[in-house]
Amino acid sequence: MHWRTNGRGAFKAILIGAFLSAVAILALGYGSAQAQQPVNLCAGGTIPTTTHCTFIPMISTALDLTEFGAIPVMSGPLDRPAASHGDINLALRGYVATTATLELINIGGPTDTNAPQLAGLFSPPRLPAFSSAHHVYAWDWACQANGCRGEPIITPTVTLLGLATAPGEALFIPTRSPQIYASGYKAMVLYAEAGRLTLVYTRDDTAAFGYVVHLENLNVNPNLVALYEQMDAAGRSLLPALHEGERLGSAIGGELLVAIRDTGTFMDPRSRKDWWMGYEE
Repeated sequence: MHWRTNGRGAFKAILIGAFLSAVAILALGYGSAQAQQPVNLCAGGTIPTTTHCTFIPMISTALDLTEFGAIPVMSGPLDRPAASHGDINLALRGYVATTATLELINIGGPTDTNAPQLAGLFSPPRLPAFSSAHHVYAWDWACQANGCRGEPIITPTVTLLGLATAPGEALFIPTRSPQIYASGYKAMVLYAEAGRLTLVYTRDDTAAFGYVVHLENLNVNPNLVALYEQMDAAGRSLLPALHEGERLGSAIGGELLVAIRDTGTFMDPRSRKDWWMGYEE
């Protein structure tokens, strides 16, 4: 028996087969090219993007094993326990909510180019949304042995500011160029407990000189708290100190509270020219 094949049909089958093979090869090549295509990241970003940049805060749930250093105190120690000191432990003063503009404000006067920059609290640095405003209470040193709470400080308008955060977001010291001790130490810890921290940008064991930053409503790194408690119990001749970029703790929830002082005076944390340089209108 002989099979008879139509010549024209066989040629058409060969053409179709060749076409399908070419399509398959092109598809494989396109997939490989896509897999090898470089991924674009926003500057300082953490998520690949082809359209726009989205801010993702630095969040970590890993056990923090950071070890902190201590530096010699230049003057001091305090004349009373830090936990009972109205200039060191902000919880003693307390604060009350106020109605104020929750955005940067422009204030006149001279500018210190080495003032601490609050954007450095975050990584990458940023201008967060302002979530609340408060008056810190004054401290009356004459009413008792350790003083007592006075009236709310109403000048300037805001003395404690809420900054919007993501729960678990890593926190760092506000940035400033000058170091206060060798090896790049920029700030010293005047007071530390689980939910609050007081930093000074000198080596003086006082809030009366230089810049002081109070941080409230955060999880302070337990290792930093433990070192502070050890140094405090030993007489405060040494106190913990921090570098820029050294994680001091993390945000508890949606808001970090911050106050800033200059030679003892509470300043307005919303001031653009002082604490938020570079964030123009």
